[in-house]
Amino acid sequence: MGATVAYESVSSDADIVAWSREYCRQVRREWGVDVRFDLVEWEVSSRAKRRAAAVKRPKLPDATVGEPYDWERVDGADGRPLPCTLSLTREAFDSFDRAEWEATLRHELIHVEQYQRDGTTDHGAAFRARAAALDTEVHCPAFAEAKHVLTCESCGDVVARRYRDCKLVRERERYRSDCCGASLAVD
Repeated sequence: MGATVAYESVSSDADIVAWSREYCRQVRREWGVDVRFDLVEWEVSSRAKRRAAAVKRPKLPDATVGEPYDWERVDGADGRPLPCTLSLTREAFDSFDRAEWEATLRHELIHVEQYQRDGTTDHGAAFRARAAALDTEVHCPAFAEAKHVLTCESCGDVVARRYRDCKLVRERERYRSDCCGASLAVD
C-alpha cells in the first residue's frame, strides 16, 4: 500500500494515525465503504488496555441499526452525521501484525459506516454480513488476557471478553447472544 509512512517504520502516535487513515481511505476506495472521513477525528490511546480500537460517538436514543437516521433533526448537524472519533490503541498496534491491524481497521470502519448512516452501531446481523464482505471478524483479536470470556451457548462464538467481574458476568442469564439469541456461557 502507498501509505505516507511504511507500516514497518511506524513508531509515533502520529505515524499510527497517518498510516491507519491512509489504509482506511484505500478500503473506502477498493471495498466501497461509505464513510465520510471529514466527519471522523482520529486519536491514539495509550491508556486503553483491552480494546484494539473504538468508535466514540454521541448516543442517539431513537437510532436503530438498519434505519437511516434523520440527521436534519439534530441541532447543529446541518443534515450531516455528527463527528465521531476513531480511537486506536497503541498497545494493540504494537502487538498485532499488519494483517490483524488492517482487519481491526476494517472492523471499525463498519462501525463508522453504520453510525454515519443509522445514528448507531452494533454487532448484530447487519454488522456480521458487512464484516464478512470486508473480510474481517465481528470481534477484534485480543491483545490482553481476559479474566472472563463469554460465549454463545448455541454456536460457541465469543460474545464478550471481560477483564474484571461485572454485571454481564454475574448476571449472564439475563443476556442473550447477538448471533443466535442463545444463553451465555463463561469460560
